[in-house]
Amino acid sequence: MPVSSVENRWTIVGQGLAGTCLAWALWERGESFVLVDRGNGGSSRVAAGMVNPITGKNFEPSWRIAEFLPDAFAFYQGIGKRIGRQVWHPRPVLRLAGSGKEWRKIVSKLENPDVAPWVEGEVTPPEGWAGAVRLRGGGRLDTRAFMDGSREFFEKEGVYQQGEFSGDLSERVIRCDGAAGLMTGRYGQHRCAKGEILTVRATGWDEECIRIGAGGWLVPLGGGLFKAGSTYEWDELDELPTEKGRTRVEEIAARLGGPDFQIVAHEAGVRPILRRSQPLIGPVAEGGWMFNALGSKGSLYAPGMAARLAAWLTEGREPEPEVDFRRFLEHAGGDDE
Repeated sequence: MPVSSVENRWTIVGQGLAGTCLAWALWERGESFVLVDRGNGGSSRVAAGMVNPITGKNFEPSWRIAEFLPDAFAFYQGIGKRIGRQVWHPRPVLRLAGSGKEWRKIVSKLENPDVAPWVEGEVTPPEGWAGAVRLRGGGRLDTRAFMDGSREFFEKEGVYQQGEFSGDLSERVIRCDGAAGLMTGRYGQHRCAKGEILTVRATGWDEECIRIGAGGWLVPLGGGLFKAGSTYEWDELDELPTEKGRTRVEEIAARLGGPDFQIVAHEAGVRPILRRSQPLIGPVAEGGWMFNALGSKGSLYAPGMAARLAAWLTEGREPEPEVDFRRFLEHAGGDDE
């Protein structure tokens, strides 16, 4: 059913990671709001929920992770207790190097001041790998348990409604509409990317560590289940799994885990990206507010960004310029039409 805005009540449009975390931030502040969602999923439900402190080919810390990770950990622990579900699962990360060149680059950075705090130490690599290092600070958010449990909580409290938002974009409407919102063009030129993920079942694979290597990752879910991913596609931005994507992720799973596994599920989603993988919040010229562009690291950044936006909405306390949507538009030289 259509849902319209109500005076003196915040309306959050979209119950992905951004919208769910913002709802909790406003709830903790005692604010009146309604959370509106179409109920058709989105990339947040597909996501593995992985947090990896040191990322990329250059082996560098995730943006401001030392600040955002403790907040995210405390947030998910607290919400898990409130909804009666374990949603956050700490996991060490095993970063694997496929070549001597890659391993030398990793070793050269292990003692860097911004890398060293996350390093547990070098370990003997599995067969077929040039090197391996174990990292602390990793983990997995069970995104479905988090969002489903949160939805049930807010439904019982009478502040969740399933349907299309049909109201005007008043100053009390916050769009948390992910890639679908970015692809409308209302926030400027997007860099959204489709990704495909496999859920697989295997016997005898290491279930302790998240494994990173071979251009992909393998995340243990427990009980012999793992998520493997992921692909990047910038042109076909739908949520339909493809044979090409399946083949690529099968290769990743085989390299990181082993050749013997069964595919349980094959899913696709679109990552909401405006720039790199840094989130943005702020007012929109046409009316209302936005909270978007969490990219592939929403599990890490959503709680901290939601807290910043809640403070801005309720206290007028503006965040750092680098996450302010208005500053992004100024730098991009564009507008939000």
